Order: sequence, then structure tokens, then C-alpha cells
Amino acid sequence: MATSISYENIDFDMEVPVLVIGAGGCGLTAGLAARSEGAEVIVLERDPVPAGSTAMSQGYVCAAGTKSQTESQIEDSPDIFYADIMAKTSGQADEVIARTVAGNSGPTVDWLTDKFDVPFSVSPSWSGFFGHSVNRMHGVPSKTGEELSGALAGAAANIGVDIVTDAHVTGLFATDTGLVRGVSFQRPDGSEERIGCKALIASTCGFGGNREMIRKFIPEFGNAKNYKYFGHEGNKGDGILWGMELGGAVDGMNAFQGYGALAEPHAISVNYDVVMGGGIAVNILGQRFSDEIANISGQAQRVLDQPSGIAWLIFDDVRGARCDDMPEYRQLSELGAVRVADTLSQLAEVIGVPGDALAQTMASVDDIVDGRAQCPFGRDFGNEPKLQPGYRAIRITGALYHTQGGLKVDSRAQVLKKDGGLLPNFFAGGGTAQGISGNGATGYLPAAGLCTALTLGRLAGQSAAEYVKKLN
Repeated sequence: MATSISYENIDFDMEVPVLVIGAGGCGLTAGLAARSEGAEVIVLERDPVPAGSTAMSQGYVCAAGTKSQTESQIEDSPDIFYADIMAKTSGQADEVIARTVAGNSGPTVDWLTDKFDVPFSVSPSWSGFFGHSVNRMHGVPSKTGEELSGALAGAAANIGVDIVTDAHVTGLFATDTGLVRGVSFQRPDGSEERIGCKALIASTCGFGGNREMIRKFIPEFGNAKNYKYFGHEGNKGDGILWGMELGGAVDGMNAFQGYGALAEPHAISVNYDVVMGGGIAVNILGQRFSDEIANISGQAQRVLDQPSGIAWLIFDDVRGARCDDMPEYRQLSELGAVRVADTLSQLAEVIGVPGDALAQTMASVDDIVDGRAQCPFGRDFGNEPKLQPGYRAIRITGALYHTQGGLKVDSRAQVLKKDGGLLPNFFAGGGTAQGISGNGATGYLPAAGLCTALTLGRLAGQSAAEYVKKLN
């Protein structure tokens, strides 16, 4: 754990007006925003190359009222997005942050596209909203976070944002009033450097890689027998811990993004399009156990609650064809993770579940799709046709992908203190700041993680630059 210590008698190797910790989507966007406002910026990144959770994602950002939506004749607005956030979280999301993100997400995506050539566009293939009342899913062409991370890093380099990699921040220096003076960071050879700043932006991501914090704040995962974390192991919650030590408030610390379709043992996300199109999930007994599309995030715990914490996604060639060109699906196919069978009995043998039970499950699903029965879990299969021979299946488990709670911030992404007021020059975004997911797993909206990361990152960068200007 990094420690906040006194500024007295501390000599820095150099100083910079705006210092950003973490070169993920939030940190890079913060750097772009601060530099665009005229501030000199340095971004410190612990890894050899900027990546983090952004690079591990599919690169989707939910945003309302964008130019791409208008071009696609999609009617959306900040008010509609805000209403969706509050409905999804049952009113538990912080109203200020929900309004802030809903109102600034669209302008942020357009700004990144227009000014920095980040190739965002609405994804026409997105067929399930899971809390979004309209299609506001924006992605880059490859549908990978690696492309998004690379585009942001390239843009930052082009406008003079200095990114220092292999710089693991280990200490934060501040006065007893919470004014941050600078940080210390460690190089791979063990040497230490110190850099001073006038404003600090913490974008160190969440605390998914900190088992102690997970046990404390999200015990249903932290204490689970089959607990799995699929995220950057560097997500130790350092920024949150620094802010808390300085007297900062936190909110929504039990909120998280889960995912009930992590290929096992390959640890690759399965594109959920196969489920949204009519696919189902069965446990190792060959039985369904949930409404597979009710809650992507909450489905993680439902899968983990099954025998051995394992399930199988079952779909067919028709649904599979929708994902054949998607990077993760191609990778799973190449690894042999996609099991295939011509008949249901062959499928049962291939995936090792009781044939009679699987046949009974599939017959009951056919009855639901044909309107002869109601789904016991409440799923509406819509107008999708029944699964047909030419079956496919992928072995999956549930996992924690990203924490959604963090430091409480205002509409300018400045950190709020527990006893009221603001930390003087401490700004936060991404997984370091509170999100829009309310509490638990049920409030997570797809692509909300990158949405808040980029949106609060831009606001933090603008606010930090404004703060520095006022000092001069």
C-alpha cells in the first residue's frame, strides 16, 4: 500500500503542473484533456506499455446523443440515458454522477472522434440492451480494447502528453490538509524517482486485484469458493486507498461488473451475442438455472453457484455465425474451446452432461419458444427461432471483471472529503472514482466502465488544467 506522507523536506527530481497516474482509457483521456487546455502533463504507467483494463476489454463505450447515433437515426439524449441508469440501479446510483456521465458521455465520444481521430461508431450488431433503452454502444472497428488503447496513446503522443512507462507509483506526498505535492515511483531495477505536481489525477483503476479489499467490500465474491477475477492484476485500488487516507469519501464500494460467460479454462470472454440470439446456459447436470439475458453482470454469481462453478453455453451454427468474425470467438475456435455436434445426443456426450437431462431441457426450451409454456426463470425468447441441429457449446464460468465503486467525486471529477468539502488538488476517474452502477452486480450497464472512464477522465483533465491556471 502506498502511503501519504508529509511534504516537509521533500526534494523532487522534477515538477509538472498536471500529473496523471495510470495510462488506461481514463488516464490517457485525462492527459489529452489537460494538454488540450494548455497544461503540461506527465502520465505515469506501471506497465511497459499503456494497456490496463482498457486493453483487456472489448472497447465498447456507452454514450448518449452522439453524432454517430444521429447518423444511424437513433434518438437518444442525456435525459434518456440518465433515466436508464436510475432504472437499472433501482435509484441507487449517485444522482450527480449519473447526470454528469449521462450528459458528458456523448460530447466526450464526439470530442475523441473529431479531434483525435479515435474511430468510434455505433455498433449495428448490438442486439441486446440489458438496461439501455436504445442502442448507444460505441466501438472501434476491431471491437477490441487494444485498438482503443493504442488510438488514445497515439493521440496523446501526438499532442505532447509525456507517458512514462515502467513507473510504479509507490508513495504519495501531501500536507495534512490533503494538498498533494507529488509522488514517488519505482523503476524495474528498484531505483526510485520523485516527481512534484500542482494537480494530481488518479486513474489507477479499481481494486479487483486486491483480494483483501474484495473480501471487505464484495464478500460474495471474495469469500466464494470458486472466486475468479478476470482483470489486470495491477488493479490493487491504490488510488482509492490514497484518497481515503487523505480523508476522501467513497461510494458504491460493493458495486461490480461480473460476467457469466468466461471461457474455462481458457480465460477468454465469450461474445454474448450467441446467448442474446437464443442460446442457453446449462449446468453440468444438463439443466438450465437462470434467465440468461436478464443481467449479464449478475449472471456471474448464478454460474458460480452451480456445481463446480461451471456451466455450458449452448447455441447452434446460426447463432455462432454471428460471432465467427469476432476476435474472441475466433480465438476460442482456434483453441478448440467451441465444441460441435450434429445431434443433441452427440452434444451431451461431447460436453459430458447427462443425455436424458439435456434432451428434457432442450424440449422445455422448444415449448417456451413455441409458446406452449412459460419460462420458469422469466426469460422472453422473443421471435428467435428454436435451436437447430448443428450444435455448438463452450464451457464457461463466472468471474469478477471490474469493481465499480471508488472515491466520491463531484461533477468536475474532484474528490469529495468525508467531512464535507473537496480535496484541494486531487481529481479521480475510471475505476478510482465511483461509477454509475449503484450497489452490487445488478446495476451494471454494459459498457458503463469505459463510459465513466473516458467521461470522468476528460472532466478530470479539464478541471486539473483549470485549477493550475488559477494558481498562475
